[in-house]
Amino acid sequence: MKLTDWINLALLGITLYVLWRFRQIVLLMFAAVVLVTALNGLTRLFVRTYGWPRNRALLVTSALVALGGFIFLGLVFPLFASQFQELLELTPKGFAILVGWFDDFKANPPDWFPAQDIRLIPDFSELIRQVTNISTTVFGNFLSFFSSSLAILLQLLLLIVLTLMMLSNPPAYRNLLLRLFPSSYRKRADDILTQCETALISWLGGVALSSMFVGTLSFVGLVILGVPYAFAHAILAGTFNFIPNLGPTLSAIFPIFVALLQSPSKALAVLVLYIVIQNVESYWFTPMTMQKQVSLLPAATLVAQIFFTTFLGPLGLILALPLAVVCKTWIEEAWIKDVLDHDPKFDPPRFP
Repeated sequence: MKLTDWINLALLGITLYVLWRFRQIVLLMFAAVVLVTALNGLTRLFVRTYGWPRNRALLVTSALVALGGFIFLGLVFPLFASQFQELLELTPKGFAILVGWFDDFKANPPDWFPAQDIRLIPDFSELIRQVTNISTTVFGNFLSFFSSSLAILLQLLLLIVLTLMMLSNPPAYRNLLLRLFPSSYRKRADDILTQCETALISWLGGVALSSMFVGTLSFVGLVILGVPYAFAHAILAGTFNFIPNLGPTLSAIFPIFVALLQSPSKALAVLVLYIVIQNVESYWFTPMTMQKQVSLLPAATLVAQIFFTTFLGPLGLILALPLAVVCKTWIEEAWIKDVLDHDPKFDPPRFP
């Protein structure tokens, strides 16, 4: 290798090390990029539809977002907070009932259950301990992420500031990113960034509609079943729907434990309700509303969640899907198409 190659390799290593050391800030910047992509898409929609200048469209977009935030903080959040606080007090009681049933099952197994297999059932407390250890290993300090209100407030403030700064002039920041690529590849990189933007907008729009669908069905179903705090459960179901695979499971825990306080049959009905909602959402609503969404295999989605959570912490779990969408687009375009599928006999070279 030439001396310049060694210098470039060293600079690449230093850059990766610096990015790793400041990975939380980098993740916040990526979250800001996701928000800017969504808001910029809405702004351009106003420009195309009504022919407004960008400044007016941006002002209307900001006003709509601010109005939505005020409505949420003034109307939705207080009701959710009051119900969620009471929900946290009831959940341990339902969990205690479940533990008692499990212990009674081991102590007095039914006649149809083989007596020799009762020894194979682990103790419930030991099972919970093992699950907790696995969760701690996978998700690290996820709960500690929410333990500091000041840290959350500062991160949200930084996220808002970054979003507003980037939203004021997105092309300038995009051109700054493109300058990191070789001059001969900048046009191709710009095309890939456009595809990433399209994929993110499709994903954000689809998952927002899906979350509203899941939250609405959860609220209606829980009201029909007579489960307390249906509004809080519905908000949790819609919010956790942004985290596939793990989110629906987490959102079902609270209503099931609360329903256990009323009757086992109601808890079973809540479990069936959530299974039906998730199947309807996965096999009917999502394919119907997300025809242009980036398709990610379920196993690849789960691996991406575990990978980003393990190496990047709680923010990695929250941003696992948009990170996977962007990584998938870059791998398909820059690596598979431009490198692996490139045939110099027929295709003009895309690299210097």
